[in-house]
Amino acid sequence: MVTKKKTVKVEAVVLDKDRRDKLIVSLSVDGGDEWIRQLAQTLQDCLALTDPMQQIQLVKKAGSQLELLSEEETSRGPLLQACLHTMALIYTSLLAKNPLRRASASALSSVPDWLQEQTVICLSACLSDSLSTVGSDHSSYSHLIDSITACLDAFPLGERCIHRLLAEVLPFLHKALSEYLQLNSGLAGRHVVQAQLMHSCLAAVKASMLVVQRSQELISVTLQAVHPHCTLQLTLSGLLDCYTHILTDENFLQAVQSTAGMAVVLLTRSVMGSGDRVAAVVAGLLQGSEQSGECAPVWLTQSCTGLYDSGRPAGVSLYLCHGALAMLNWRGATQGPQREQLLLLVPHTLLALDTSVKESSTAMVVARVLTLWSGAALESLQGGLSSPPGLLHDSLRGGSELQGHLLEHVYTHWEHPLDGVRHQTRALFKNLLLLHQHSSPLAFSDPYRDPYFTQLTHNLLGLEWHQRGKYGSLACLVELLGAGYLLALDPQLPSRLLGLMGDQTLAPYASDLLERLFVSHKAQLVEEGGTGGTEAGMERWHQTWVTPLLQVLCRARLDQTTYILDYFLPKLLRCSPSSLAHMVQALQVTPPCSAGPPGSRGALGALMTCLRAARAQGVVQSEEGLWGGLVPLFLLRQALVHKHDQVRMDALGLLCESHRRTEVLTSQEMELLHHFLPSSLNSQSPGVRQLTVSLLKKLLCRVKDSGQSLQRRLVQERDQGQKDRDQHILDTYKEFLCWLCESLFGVLLPGASFSTCLTALHLLCQLAHLFTFNTGSDDVFALGEVVTPAQAQNVLYCVASNFLEVKQLASALLRQLPPSAVGLQEPGRMQTLLQAALDLSTSTKPFDSVTAAHLFNLFLRQPALPQALLLCAQEQGLSFQPPALTQPQAFEALTLETNTLAVVQYLLLCLKAEVVKAESSLLLAAASYPLYGRAHCITAALQQLNTGCLTLTGQWRNVMSELITVSYRMSDVVSPVVQSSSPEGLIPMDTDSETSAGLQRILQEIQPRDTNDFFTSVRELDTEPSGQENGPAAPTDRPQHDSTGGSGEGYRVTAQMVLVCCWRSMKEVSMVLGQVCQSLPLQTSSKHSDQGLITEEQVEGVGLYFRQQLLQSRHRGAFELAYVGFVRLTDMLRRSGSRTLQQLPGRWLTEVLQEVKSSDPSSKLCATRRSAGIPFYIQALLSSEPKSSSCSLLKMTMRELTALAMPSPDRATDQTTVPQVHALNILRALYRDTRLGENIIPFVSEGMQAAVLGFTSPVWAVRNSSTLLFSTLITRIFGVKKGKDEHSKENRMTGREFFTRFPALYPFLLSQLEEAAASVDSDRGQVILHPSLFLLLLVLGRLFPSPMDGSSSPLGLAPFMPFIIRCGRSAVYRTREMAARALVPFVMVTQVPSTIRTLLKDLPLEPGPRTQQNHIHGILLQVLFLLRSYQTDTHRPQAAGSDISQALRPRLWLASRQNLCLVTRAVFVDVLGAVCGPLAAPVGDSELKELREETLALLMASELVTPGGPSAVCGPSGPPGTTQYLLSLARLALSASVESPLLWGMEEDCNTSRGPLLLGCLLQCPHYEVRELALGEVLRRLERERGEGKGERERSSHWPQETIISNLTTLALHEAHPQSLAKVLQVLSVLSVNSDLLWRDGLRNLTQTEVLERVLTLAEGFAHSVELHCASLTLASRLVVHLVHSDPQGVAAVACLGRWGALVSQSCGVEQNAEVKMMAAEVLVNATPTLLTSPNLPLGVSHTVSLWRGLFTLLQDEDQDVRDRAADFISNLPTHLLNPDVACVSVCPPVALDMGVGLLCQLFQLWGQVPMGILTLTEWLLGDQEQETATAEATGLDEEDFLFEKGDLNLWAEPVQWARLLHRHLGVLFKASGLTALNQNQAEVLRLSAQAEALSLATQQALEGLPALPQFSCTIEHARLALQQERATLALAILGTLRQTGLSG
Repeated sequence: MVTKKKTVKVEAVVLDKDRRDKLIVSLSVDGGDEWIRQLAQTLQDCLALTDPMQQIQLVKKAGSQLELLSEEETSRGPLLQACLHTMALIYTSLLAKNPLRRASASALSSVPDWLQEQTVICLSACLSDSLSTVGSDHSSYSHLIDSITACLDAFPLGERCIHRLLAEVLPFLHKALSEYLQLNSGLAGRHVVQAQLMHSCLAAVKASMLVVQRSQELISVTLQAVHPHCTLQLTLSGLLDCYTHILTDENFLQAVQSTAGMAVVLLTRSVMGSGDRVAAVVAGLLQGSEQSGECAPVWLTQSCTGLYDSGRPAGVSLYLCHGALAMLNWRGATQGPQREQLLLLVPHTLLALDTSVKESSTAMVVARVLTLWSGAALESLQGGLSSPPGLLHDSLRGGSELQGHLLEHVYTHWEHPLDGVRHQTRALFKNLLLLHQHSSPLAFSDPYRDPYFTQLTHNLLGLEWHQRGKYGSLACLVELLGAGYLLALDPQLPSRLLGLMGDQTLAPYASDLLERLFVSHKAQLVEEGGTGGTEAGMERWHQTWVTPLLQVLCRARLDQTTYILDYFLPKLLRCSPSSLAHMVQALQVTPPCSAGPPGSRGALGALMTCLRAARAQGVVQSEEGLWGGLVPLFLLRQALVHKHDQVRMDALGLLCESHRRTEVLTSQEMELLHHFLPSSLNSQSPGVRQLTVSLLKKLLCRVKDSGQSLQRRLVQERDQGQKDRDQHILDTYKEFLCWLCESLFGVLLPGASFSTCLTALHLLCQLAHLFTFNTGSDDVFALGEVVTPAQAQNVLYCVASNFLEVKQLASALLRQLPPSAVGLQEPGRMQTLLQAALDLSTSTKPFDSVTAAHLFNLFLRQPALPQALLLCAQEQGLSFQPPALTQPQAFEALTLETNTLAVVQYLLLCLKAEVVKAESSLLLAAASYPLYGRAHCITAALQQLNTGCLTLTGQWRNVMSELITVSYRMSDVVSPVVQSSSPEGLIPMDTDSETSAGLQRILQEIQPRDTNDFFTSVRELDTEPSGQENGPAAPTDRPQHDSTGGSGEGYRVTAQMVLVCCWRSMKEVSMVLGQVCQSLPLQTSSKHSDQGLITEEQVEGVGLYFRQQLLQSRHRGAFELAYVGFVRLTDMLRRSGSRTLQQLPGRWLTEVLQEVKSSDPSSKLCATRRSAGIPFYIQALLSSEPKSSSCSLLKMTMRELTALAMPSPDRATDQTTVPQVHALNILRALYRDTRLGENIIPFVSEGMQAAVLGFTSPVWAVRNSSTLLFSTLITRIFGVKKGKDEHSKENRMTGREFFTRFPALYPFLLSQLEEAAASVDSDRGQVILHPSLFLLLLVLGRLFPSPMDGSSSPLGLAPFMPFIIRCGRSAVYRTREMAARALVPFVMVTQVPSTIRTLLKDLPLEPGPRTQQNHIHGILLQVLFLLRSYQTDTHRPQAAGSDISQALRPRLWLASRQNLCLVTRAVFVDVLGAVCGPLAAPVGDSELKELREETLALLMASELVTPGGPSAVCGPSGPPGTTQYLLSLARLALSASVESPLLWGMEEDCNTSRGPLLLGCLLQCPHYEVRELALGEVLRRLERERGEGKGERERSSHWPQETIISNLTTLALHEAHPQSLAKVLQVLSVLSVNSDLLWRDGLRNLTQTEVLERVLTLAEGFAHSVELHCASLTLASRLVVHLVHSDPQGVAAVACLGRWGALVSQSCGVEQNAEVKMMAAEVLVNATPTLLTSPNLPLGVSHTVSLWRGLFTLLQDEDQDVRDRAADFISNLPTHLLNPDVACVSVCPPVALDMGVGLLCQLFQLWGQVPMGILTLTEWLLGDQEQETATAEATGLDEEDFLFEKGDLNLWAEPVQWARLLHRHLGVLFKASGLTALNQNQAEVLRLSAQAEALSLATQQALEGLPALPQFSCTIEHARLALQQERATLALAILGTLRQTGLSG
């Protein structure tokens, strides 16, 4: 990242006149020799100047003159003294960072030695004078403190000066610090001033430290020599008092406290010397023990009394530790015993803080200080290697108690949310490894054999990979031991890490570790190989790192490789640039057209990826013919139009990215861009659009830079040949840029898709930015001449787009285009557009007001605007006088200001009139002139204004005052609606809509009902028709008819319009007021009266307005947007210089909290709707508090709210319930607010307690709010859910980390769980559901024990386990399931087998009367969940010695009929399935075989295989759990018969074995769920075998058997359940890919034609069922393809083929479901070689063309997956129809569409149907008029009546481009032979001509009937008519050509 270098401000020396005059007089005295007079003259000149740069030069000159003075020749007279005094005065009067001060210090330092003492005296006198005359204001304090610091900053004379004035400097610093501390206590709420004071405090403490540090000897001598109660001692004592106060006051910033901690230790060291006694005193301070400090002077101990206090804050010891480490010397072998003990005491002190630290910022300091300690310990060991190993070595060695605790700290914090903590933790881990290495002889001499390192590496590799801390720790081990060590332990490490690169959260960590590994590995191999073995070493390196990478790139899904490209590949190429040749060679061995698995980039994509990365790294350059000599150009052309976005982007990146910015663009590259651009503008993916623009911007930068380089060379070049070549390149550049502009402007047509407009406008803006659109410019690349007025108008009409981004880009581009092309200077044009903008600002469509605002912003820079506004005012009859321009040729800023003022005044005038009308009839306002449009335009205009330099302040002040007043009135009009109890349902309409009486009556009625009495009064339906007690008739009782004669629909529409008008008006009022307060200068007493535009009273009034809106609005849209405005206001209040305004947020916060506390059912605060705007109000007040402050408001608020949110000890009453609901809702909003960041974390524990306890409330509202709060806290603690899996390991945390960060939750959760577990026992026969149990299990289910945890962890998870296991006894099914899920993470993978054994032993060995089925079920669920977790764990131990079959086999009765409960029977069967299945289980092989046999025996004896079937035992409906039990049996049977039959000892190739028997039973089971499950598993196996390449010729191992196929075909003909029928059809579709199946219906064999008819009947009958329709049509398509293959000639006779074609064509329709269109695409792609391109036309020409039309419709579908699948037809084309360059390559849909139409034209010639082809394409060109008219009418209805419902719009398709594509291909088809046959189709040609002429005429009339500028007023209708006109014109051109050739008449 390039950061702008800060420029230090240079200021001149400014002295008051008297002092300057005195100095000049003193420098003018006679005497002294020539050298001194010259020096004096130089200083006089310096004082006379005001330019600081000139003063610097003169000061430097004075310094060099001083240097030349010699003792012999110089007289020490008053003139020399005056010179020195002047220079000293200049030095002390300047600010510290001023370069002039540094220059004067340098000049003073250059005095000769003989003059130094005199200089020091002068400097001391000036400084002493400043110290004695210092004022009471802090700026003078700060200046002096800076001066003292500067004297000690590499300025020896300054240091001597400070030593000389020590008795004055230290008391001054003490005085300054004392006053700062005193002042700080009175600044509550004034955060800006407080922050400045903190900065001053920090500077003072640092200065005092610096003085003490540089004056240590002087202080020691003084303290020893003089009286014990001397001044110095008192001063030092006072300073210590100040430091102690800072350390013990938690309101100070951490930076100040940390520095104070260092100062205490430094002062102690200065007083006591650097012996061992200092260590004892500091240790005493750390421990808070005065006894350890007995060796210190009494006064020192007394000054530190506050630090010895037992109640001191926890942070004190932290900052003292930091001080001890920073200020004491730890290097060297002379450490005394006290020093060693202190070094060992520090980590113990810091580790004790781990659980007490709540703030993340403090955790950051702890981590940093621990790292600092590890560095100090390392220095101690390294410096003392010669000394015998002692306590220090033993304590720091791996395996010691201290190392263990420190490693636990590392494992706890290595996934901390703060980056800084994670970074410091990693540094600590690295230092711990080094400490072990230096303290253990074996680790130092041979680290590979060290058992500690070996064990640690095994432990780290054994951790799960989702733990991010693991990566950094392994990287540290790589640094220490090398990559070879890790690769020897885990050879699959590279592949494993590459597999993790698909995860966004893990990719940066994995790539960092990969880089460490491959760099280290390469270095090791090179070192081992020496000179001769380098090549072999590199080959090994390529095998290890490059080969897995290429496999992933070729075969993985594109979304999984994004981060490999971003993080890994560039690093690999940087490490080994020569590897590129290896990559390209390996990829070209693979055929480039091999596509790889679906969704992968294939070899071609991988090649582009590698080349692009290499080009960006500068490894490869472009050359003629071959790209870098590595890849043929045609491959690049293919890649640029590839189907996959990423492949296209990589190819474009290869073109655009270059290491040299001035590399010349070759003609080949330009030609490739011509090939790429047209098909890539219309991309639906925002990421692809962004990348396209970004890459093309790089290319345009190259064009610009290389062009400028060529222009410079042209001037200097003398060789004519070279000049001509350079000029040719420049001409080519110009042509390319002109082509690019024309292409981009050419796509901005009416009806262009949003994505095309966006990409084109982005690129045009880049062109405008890099080059210019000026006309008549000297710039070679000025593109103004390219822009035509028509193109500029098209850009202008883009402003009317519904998409905000398009509006913004179009507006920005219009300002760059040539004014002559835009045409706003023409008065008539300007007037028309201005009137359109004014009309749009009163439109009832919300997006029209945004268009109006953009148009106004366009006019603001036009000088003619005021005159145009005046004309509009006259037309409207308004009395408006625009402000006049004071100068005719005014500069741009003044024009902008005057025009903005005119627009705001005009809009305000209109708005005032409309507000008056709205006050009398809100309905009329909502329908005719909603107020929000005008207000939006005013806000947008004000945003254009630079408010820092306004000239018309008087007029602005009046306008702003009026604007604020009108805003309040506007709010008053609409607020009753948004503040009503139910704004969405409010229908303020009566029979007499002309008057406002009905509206006012309704508004009056709803107000008294707007209370929170739902807490107290029971809501019952009122059976009485009238006479409610609460007031007059409710709004629902008014007449339900409309005066206009409309139905009830009219009410609904009007209600929506009124609501939109009201809440949007509230939104715009908020925006206006927020903008006014934020951007306009404030009138305060300190400012001149003519600068400010708004007063403090107005600002406070705005604040009170927002308060009212946020606390009383009910409509979310209204209060959310009021919140945005209020945030702007609070930011401005914090930054304002006014003390009153700074304190407002604190005051408002206190007031609202008080109101929340005292709220009851009669309160106006809304307790429904999640407390509506109250949380937003408090959020805004808190989030504006500066992050660098102590966050006192946040702490106070959280304390108040958590106290309110806790249930009250007495019974819940109305007085406690409403505040509790508010508190829970507000807390939820605060925990969700990301701006509060880590500052909110210390309060998470209390919030969690409140949420859990809130569930125990009897009031529903409290429980509901508690649920929402709990959900937010789960996200806050464990992070946003990173996948669909609710129980993903990504969103979990080790128990130690969780309870270390939130220690208060440990006892709370444990006690709550104990209480809940005590209530779940189901033995009593009654269901007791503890309200908090669900939440507790949910939290605990997200914790897991880390294998790295120590055995004796104080926050271990073991105490929770018995209670969770006990919860499995609950009578509630869901509770048992939750308990089982929660138990899993608590059991470490190594303990799973023993835990399962223990659980199984609790199960009864035989049925008995006391058998508790709930208890059994709970245990079995826990066993099942543990087994599944064990099987998915990649690091499970070996099964040996952990057999669970002994516990399982005696209890097999639970799976048999002896167990009457089907639910427990089902779970036991699931357990058997998990143990006996293909995944590893903790059971030995021999026992497993026996267990499988017994399980199979149970299965064969079960109801599933019983002769009577399941219904014989279970009955038709069956007891509870029947279906669950049968599904469990079915899963087991499928595992044995389909999934892994060989494992169970089943033979597949004979029909008599148990496998087919089991599968047959499943397929014939009367329960459809079982059949569906079986069919799903069969389908999965078939697809798996197909994916593995089997089944190409025949089905593998004759599976499934004929009997099963017979079952399947019978099932297909007779299955009644739709889902099962769909599944069986899918299975048969897969089976019939490669062979005909024998279909039987009873005893009769069916022919393929009969089967086809039946399947088509299914498809027609089940069009409403997507799955079944798709499955039947897919199967029908397979049958059709087989029929055509088997009988190419006779197939045309089959009547049902027409039905099939019609169904497929129908499935391609725009209105169809995405799944149906996907199926149609699949069918058409598979049918391409057989049906669509067959020369025999098996379906007949009309049906074949209809299928092609369907394919083209799919290629223009809005769904990208559908388009991409349809584009695959190119890959299935016969080779004789394809261009060899495109053979078997996937292309993007736009290219596929173009190629498809061209191919169809080719086929028309092949079929001899050219005349039909021309007529068909012309008909397509004209389009389906009836359908389009119907769509247009529907759209028009939507626009009028439903504000937000836009119907089904295809935002991707571009009908204009489709029409032009058809026109282009028709032109090609004209040149084909066979046109003469058109003479036979004259009637058809005449019909089409008549149709085209009629369409052209009707369109022209409709366009003329539209209002002025229809592009803005009726955009959609205009776009539709423009498209029709284009189509008619193109069709007429084609038909005219036909007539000209004489073929048609």
